[in-house]
Amino acid sequence: MASMELRLIQSGDGLRSRVPGSFCNSDEVSKLCQEGRLKEALHMVELMVRQTSEAPIGVYVCLLKGCSRRKALAEGKQVHALTVQSVLDSNIFLANTLVHMYSNCGSVLDAHKVFSNMPQHNVYSWTAIISAYANSGQGEEAINLFQQMQETGLAPDKVLFVVVLKACARLAALEQGKQLHSDIIKRGFQSDVIVASTLVDMYAKCGCTEDARELFNNMSERDVVSWNAMIAGYAQNGLGKEALALYEQMKQEGVQPNNVTFVLLLKACASVAALEQGKQLHSDIIKRGFQSDVIVGSTLVDMYAKCGCTEDARELFNNMSERDVALWTVMIAGYAQNGLGKEALALYEQMKQEGVQPDNVTFVLLLKACASLVALEQGKQLHSDIIKRGFQSDMIVGSTLVDMYAKCGCTEDARELFNNMSERDAVSWNAMIAGYAQNGLGKEALSLFDQMQREGTKPNDVTYICVLSACAHSRLVDEGRYVFDSMCENYGVTPTREHYACMVDLLGRAGCLSDAELFINKMPIQPDSVVWMTLLGAARNHGHVAIGKRAFDRVVKLEPKNAAPYVLLSNIYAAAGRKDELAKIRNEMKEAGVKKMPGCSWIEVDNQVHAFVVGDVTHPQSKEILAELDRLVGLMKEVGYIPDLSFVVDDVEDDEKENALCQHSEKLAIAFGLINTPPGTPIRIKKNLRVCGDCHSATKIISKIVGREISVMDANRSHHFKDGFCFCGDYW
Repeated sequence: MASMELRLIQSGDGLRSRVPGSFCNSDEVSKLCQEGRLKEALHMVELMVRQTSEAPIGVYVCLLKGCSRRKALAEGKQVHALTVQSVLDSNIFLANTLVHMYSNCGSVLDAHKVFSNMPQHNVYSWTAIISAYANSGQGEEAINLFQQMQETGLAPDKVLFVVVLKACARLAALEQGKQLHSDIIKRGFQSDVIVASTLVDMYAKCGCTEDARELFNNMSERDVVSWNAMIAGYAQNGLGKEALALYEQMKQEGVQPNNVTFVLLLKACASVAALEQGKQLHSDIIKRGFQSDVIVGSTLVDMYAKCGCTEDARELFNNMSERDVALWTVMIAGYAQNGLGKEALALYEQMKQEGVQPDNVTFVLLLKACASLVALEQGKQLHSDIIKRGFQSDMIVGSTLVDMYAKCGCTEDARELFNNMSERDAVSWNAMIAGYAQNGLGKEALSLFDQMQREGTKPNDVTYICVLSACAHSRLVDEGRYVFDSMCENYGVTPTREHYACMVDLLGRAGCLSDAELFINKMPIQPDSVVWMTLLGAARNHGHVAIGKRAFDRVVKLEPKNAAPYVLLSNIYAAAGRKDELAKIRNEMKEAGVKKMPGCSWIEVDNQVHAFVVGDVTHPQSKEILAELDRLVGLMKEVGYIPDLSFVVDDVEDDEKENALCQHSEKLAIAFGLINTPPGTPIRIKKNLRVCGDCHSATKIISKIVGREISVMDANRSHHFKDGFCFCGDYW
């Protein structure tokens, strides 16, 4: 806005004629404002007004600019109070500066009041008020005001076109952007490098990267801002490779990248996991001396983490001379996104020890880490920290707290938090509905869905995924069908592949496999591997060999390196006693070079998270854990437990299969919990895969033998075991 201010000064009609001869005080006020000593400057002006009844216009302008730079709204209002309306009415420059001050301080209503009371407006007045709305995220109002200005006959200048184009870009308002483009051509501004760069940015943010590139190619002059706009456009539209290719061209044409260029390119690398290109950029950053830039450094850490190189990310993080809350949060996010919740929580402890104050984003990431590990105690400690730091009223933090408690199996605590939220949006409602869905409380989820609509919150596509999932996990087939059919009719939500997968899950879990397969074949969009995997999982649960094989064939075509379909079909053949087919599928799996993802389970004890994989003997307490498992298996067999060997796909003897079943990761975690917590303490486990049928049966028996409540959150839902029963009713 500096250029706008210069032009405002140049347009200050009658400014010199209203300035008294005493320039000494004016100079002193100017100096105080430049040094940020606004209260002293304001006090001096108040004394001046008492003595002469009116200060020079230049003094008011100087004070208002100082308040604008410092975003000092309270002092700005005091300056406004010192000016009389007659002065504002007669000096459009001063009034424009006042509008600009309120805009910069975020007080759009005050800016609009001043603007509305002005007897006349020039293009700078309109630019100031339109900027106020655009910068506050009210792009639609900014565009409306621009149209009103045009109706007055005033001609917009380059600065105003840039402001309104940016508003269109934020709203993805393509049609209004195209109209602006036409007006820009009519007024001859299309050759201006700033206007043209903003047009490129607008088209890219509206998803029209080809139009943006055509504009970019036709620019007679291109600076680093122009290149950055095109690179950003590609990156924001998921075209990371194209962004990295505009960078190579940029270097060939001799344009020097700046820190913004590198931030955009690193984000492009992160979006497509382009590690090698990211490393090359890292080298270029060092050559050009940007490695000490805090924002570039944070983005480098983020790039390495998103490419799965958390150790490299951490080394960079450790070596940075300056670490602000944003950098700590990026590193925490890197751990959380790579399934390293334990490391994320440990880093938070270090962050506190070094005196860095977490922000709301930090807490959201940490709560998600706790949810992923079912680390309830650490989640509760975070909740306490959130309250201490005053973030409990933050809607996003509140919604994530609801999600954390629900994923840890504490739906009553989650609902209490939800009920006490002062403000709730669709994300908040979705978190609670999803919590009920994950815990098999379908009727409660439907009831909350009805309440959501009654209270006037419009369901979105995620809401319907949550509700359909709740119906699927609770055998509410008719209710699920009704919800699916009413999506488009009631709220105009077009079903996506995720919604269709939920419907397949709903029908498949209920044993309606033929209906589920027919439903897939009638889908108006091409079914993806998730849809077919859902059907294959249902075929495994209900022992339907033919449908399972057809679903398997579809999945393998779409994802030939995915081990999950091979495992599920092996389970189907093993349960059906089809040894020849079982041997064949095992051979196919070996030939394809596909390996099963190992099961991993986590348990929190004394604020420490312990991880176990199948057959794990690396834990310091392995001997005690295996001894406890032997004891439990003996007691379980006394009450009729028979291991279900069909869940072991390896071609080994039965005693080896039984031993493998005994050492599934969740059983190891349960045994660890039993020997390290007091009698009667609930045990909470998180598993990365779906709980197998044998572990489900075994955990029911264990809960009765030891008199404990055991919760296991697997990849699909939560299971709550008590007194020999699971709340899912063996329906999962």
